[in-house]
Amino acid sequence: MILCDTGPLVALIDLDDTNHERCAHALRKFPRTRLLTTWPCLAEAMHLLGRAGGFPAQDALWALVAKDLVRLHLPDVEEWKRVRALMQQYADAPMDLGDASLVAAAERLGLRRVFTIDSGFRAYRPHGKGAFDVVP
Repeated sequence: MILCDTGPLVALIDLDDTNHERCAHALRKFPRTRLLTTWPCLAEAMHLLGRAGGFPAQDALWALVAKDLVRLHLPDVEEWKRVRALMQQYADAPMDLGDASLVAAAERLGLRRVFTIDSGFRAYRPHGKGAFDVVP
């Protein structure tokens, strides 16, 4: 399972996105691996895809979820508290809700690999330890 940020979710569907080819190429390197995202990332991707391509683009993302190629991580109450703490900790970066939700999910699930085009993930440290394995 690979954590997936908003950027690749948008880039994989929006053919005009400057990162489309880069993300599609990266995805082909791990074709049997499911992507795991969070509700904040899905919501942000839906918003951006709505602006870029309307409902057909949003529906293409829903299709990835329906086919179980993209799974949604559902946090518990303690994880939401961790999201808030992370946003406070990285406030001068700043860390947005989507990024914080992915870091908290990584900590809870013991995941280190994240599919993102966001350079912030090179600075984030789950549990204050080692860096993420950032793809692409």
